[in-house]
Amino acid sequence: MATCPPYPTRAHRHTHWWQRPWVRYGALITLLALSGLVILALVREQTGTRGFLVGLGLAVLPVPLLIAAFRWLDRVDPGPWRNLLFCFAWGACAAALIAIVANSFATRWIATATADPAGADTLGATVIAPVVEESAKAAAVLLVFLFRRRDFTGIVDGVVVAGVTATGFAFTENILYLGTAFGTDQLTGDRGIASVTAATFFVRVVMSPFAHPLFTVLTGIGFGAAALSAGRHRLRRALLPPAGLLLAMGMHALWNGSAAFGQYGFFAVYAAFMVPSFGLLTWLVIWTRQRELGTVRAELPAYVAAGWLTPAEPYALGSMRARRIARQYARRHAGKEGARAVARYEACATSVAFLRRRARRGRVGADFTVRERALLEALWHLRDVARPALEHAARATAPPPPPRPVPPWAYPYGGTQGAYGPLTAPVPYAPHPLHTPYAPYAPYGPHAPYGPHAPYGHAPQNPHAPHGRAPQGPYGPPGPHRP
Repeated sequence: MATCPPYPTRAHRHTHWWQRPWVRYGALITLLALSGLVILALVREQTGTRGFLVGLGLAVLPVPLLIAAFRWLDRVDPGPWRNLLFCFAWGACAAALIAIVANSFATRWIATATADPAGADTLGATVIAPVVEESAKAAAVLLVFLFRRRDFTGIVDGVVVAGVTATGFAFTENILYLGTAFGTDQLTGDRGIASVTAATFFVRVVMSPFAHPLFTVLTGIGFGAAALSAGRHRLRRALLPPAGLLLAMGMHALWNGSAAFGQYGFFAVYAAFMVPSFGLLTWLVIWTRQRELGTVRAELPAYVAAGWLTPAEPYALGSMRARRIARQYARRHAGKEGARAVARYEACATSVAFLRRRARRGRVGADFTVRERALLEALWHLRDVARPALEHAARATAPPPPPRPVPPWAYPYGGTQGAYGPLTAPVPYAPHPLHTPYAPYAPYGPHAPYGPHAPYGHAPQNPHAPHGRAPQGPYGPPGPHRP
């Protein structure tokens, strides 16, 4: 019988110099660096040096919080940091540069064609800007979806990639707006809470730091849903990303146009659309994350049966609290290296679970065996540090055993009523040894299940009793001291 090799073989092909990884990485880094230098020069030209520094100092405040929030969402199956660095750099440099140049050109062209600068600004903010900005940010999500497909497996990955991209874009945009507001205050002499800088900071950093991430997350959900679609649903995979992009553009246009709805239009849109949308998307992402933990608990027992994992590990790896306890245990007993080893073990085990789920649904390539074997070998090398920590975490987070039902005969007077009132606790009942039904000469035959010789031996038999049973005395079966 022919057997297929454990590792797929492929014919050697000559790769051109532009197809080599270091060439692609170098070109991408060069593109982002040039975009960063150009956007830096443009923003500094519009805000001035002092305005740029003030805007930079204020705009950087929400960035760590947003990045930490998206990393928290991605804790079940964390993606590599290089993907997040690329997304943030794309949003802060390339997408911001595209948006500034395209928006300025479109607004000037509309103003020249219509001879209405005010109308051109309104049209540019409500129509041109959402289309250009969301398309520029969606380009990063598309690149990760196409070239880092292994790291883009579901809705949570799409949310994280899109959210980090939008965080970088909002960072550069906030520098521009805050720096311009500071320059205006320098001209008018306003200071403190009444200044334009304070108002801009309150609106963009305090009230709506999640605005741009919320818009682009809709695009990420579209790509994530496409990643979850089976191979036969080609039309669905093709339509979901554009649908998410259109939703992002629509919400962005509604947000930008809120200023045209009157004095309280901004607060009305904020309360009626932004806050509910943010809450709904947060619930969706957390629910999806819980489903991913359920996938880990459901898929890993197969590797327990194969001997790669211990029985306690699927439960511990399927709980974020148990994972955290395992890392803390490893840090106390093996230092930082031990905690890192446990974190790598958790990541590899989660990747194995997701890979197995995709294999069952027929969405893996020919390299499934190679990837699975590599992940299992990584688990095997880290088992000495990770297994004790995970077993400790499983014991620490295990649910308490259910209370054992109290049999009726545990109460000496029947029910729950004692001689002097209701019983607060069951009274232990110990029957006399001669009356226990599981004595060595019990009337249930020679194979007494709870006797001293059960279940691996036989109770002694009475040769004079019929069918091997001992005769019954007036107070129960006779003991060994009776004749």
